[in-house]
Amino acid sequence: MLVEDQAEAEFYLQHLNYYRLGAYWLPFESDHSTHQFRPGTDFREVLNLYKFDRELRLLVLDALERIEVSVRTQWAYQLAHRHGPHAHMDASLAFHPDKWSSNRESLEKEVGRSDETFIQHLTNTYSEALPPVWAVCEVMSLGLLSRWYANLKPMPTRSAIASVYGLDQGVLQSWLHHLTVVRNVCAHHSRLWNREFSVTPKHPHKPAILAPQFAQGSRKLYNSLLILLHCMDQIAPRHQWRKRLLGLLEEYTVPVTAMGFPGNWRHQPLWKEKKA
Repeated sequence: MLVEDQAEAEFYLQHLNYYRLGAYWLPFESDHSTHQFRPGTDFREVLNLYKFDRELRLLVLDALERIEVSVRTQWAYQLAHRHGPHAHMDASLAFHPDKWSSNRESLEKEVGRSDETFIQHLTNTYSEALPPVWAVCEVMSLGLLSRWYANLKPMPTRSAIASVYGLDQGVLQSWLHHLTVVRNVCAHHSRLWNREFSVTPKHPHKPAILAPQFAQGSRKLYNSLLILLHCMDQIAPRHQWRKRLLGLLEEYTVPVTAMGFPGNWRHQPLWKEKKA
């Protein structure tokens, strides 16, 4: 590997663990067993890839935050209006009572360790096992929200939540599970850009224009980005997230095929700028 500025390399290695940065020079190796690099590999190319991945994680987290808040809101709204303010305490609404019990215990722990003023007010003012659904949703993790939705039994309620995003309820369940994995990768500052996911999202059947845009059989990030784009279009139609993502790809000029991008990706409808 070419290192034109040794002091610069030493500086970054002082702040970036060798094994963390090493994951980003693997694509530049011609022979992994001997750790031989392709001719002309430059340390700054590796650093560029690392910086891109960091910016990508932050951008993905931004979309995930907005999607999580939206689904929390829909989950609370539909449960409260259809099944009452304490519907989350009703085990009959669950496919699996044992999982419901486990999820409730997790929710109780999250409520118990919350320092939110509104949670403290509700727990100190009212004598109830848990605050109303519209309050507890605000302290739920994405993982717990995903598990709770997966175990939600009434099909009209599941479908009402999914319809806000133009999706089938089974697809939304799959997407929430997958996005939880993506979120955990980002939150733990792990490599994202060329990762292969063990939990893959279900391909949507509707809207009809969306389904063909998914990369069939892919475990890479491309399909995850399509999910984020679709959801952002539903919950924040005037968002700039698409533009920011395209700008990031252009700025760092990383090999998008390693992220599962198909050859014709730029011509797909989801990647076209929406008119305000």
